[in-house]
Parts: sequence; structure tokens; C-alpha cells
Amino acid sequence: MKPFFKIILMALAYLAIFILGASSGIIHPACYAYAGAVLPFLFAFVYLFTCSEIRSFGAAALLNGFVLVLFLLAGEADTPCIIGLSVLAILAELIRYFLGYDTIKGVRWSFVPLSFSFFAYSAHWWTDTEGSLAAAVEEMPAGYDQLMIPVIDNIPMLIVALLLTVPVAILSIRLAGKVLKRQDSSFR
Repeated sequence: MKPFFKIILMALAYLAIFILGASSGIIHPACYAYAGAVLPFLFAFVYLFTCSEIRSFGAAALLNGFVLVLFLLAGEADTPCIIGLSVLAILAELIRYFLGYDTIKGVRWSFVPLSFSFFAYSAHWWTDTEGSLAAAVEEMPAGYDQLMIPVIDNIPMLIVALLLTVPVAILSIRLAGKVLKRQDSSFR
């Protein structure tokens, strides 16, 4: 398979993971709010594979940029999402630049900021609570907005989820390297 098609396939897989995380809210609002802490287990495989194909600037920018463009077109991207996805991609690209595009260390450490990307998408719950609750009344089953309120108000749990994302990201990128041995071993 040509590298271009592999990269497009990875971008689509990355988008699918975002959709999976967003869809988890059907189970309970807490699933949507905190899914970002466990999604790195899936993001890591896509990121490692993409980095093995893109050995220069662009792996994180492509993944977050693809999602951002599609979310903008679908009307799903608000200001925190736009800023968050952009800043996280820039941080990941800078880390990979300074640690080396061809090093596994560069891939692993650059994945840490990128792993917070779903939180950029779900940040509207905390930055526009009123709008999020109003949207829930329109889009979700009756009473969903009332289930959201205690989740949104539970800031300590949000902090725990954000802190938990770092070790999950480190563990997941190492796990991805064990599974995707060919891609992992292609880095020095």
C-alpha cells in the first residue's frame, strides 16, 4: 500500500476514535467527559504508525488537523476545540522536532501532549456549560442534561482524568511499540 493511502487510512482511524469517544456519552455523560483518559490506548497505534510513515514535520499536525477540518465542516468545532487541537499538535511537533523525527524517544514524548486531544474536543462542557446543557436538551433523551450537571461540576474528577492521561499515554505508546514491532524498530 502506498504511503499516502496509509496516512489517509490512519487519519480516518484517528477520526473514528474521536467518534467512538463522543459516542460513549450515550452510555452516560461521565463516559464522554472522561473518555479522553483512556483513548490514548487507541490513539497510540495510529500515531506510531503515522510517525513511521512521516519522518518529518506533520504526523501530529496531520492527525489533529484532519479531525479539526472535518469538525469545522460539521459545525462541531468550537473555540476551545480549535485552540486545543492546534496547540496540542504544535507541542507534539515541537517535541518530535527537538528529540528527533527518527527517534523512538521523539515519538514517545511527542505523544504525551497529543494524547490530550479528545479533551480539547470535550472542553466545551467546562468552557460553555450553558450551551452544552442547552444542546443536550435538544439532542439527547429527556433528563440527559440533568445527568451532565454533576459530571461537569465534579472538577476534582476532571483533574484526576487529566493527570491519569499522562501515564496512560506513556504506557499506551510503549504497548503500541510492542504490537507494531516493525514500525517501532524503524526508529533509532
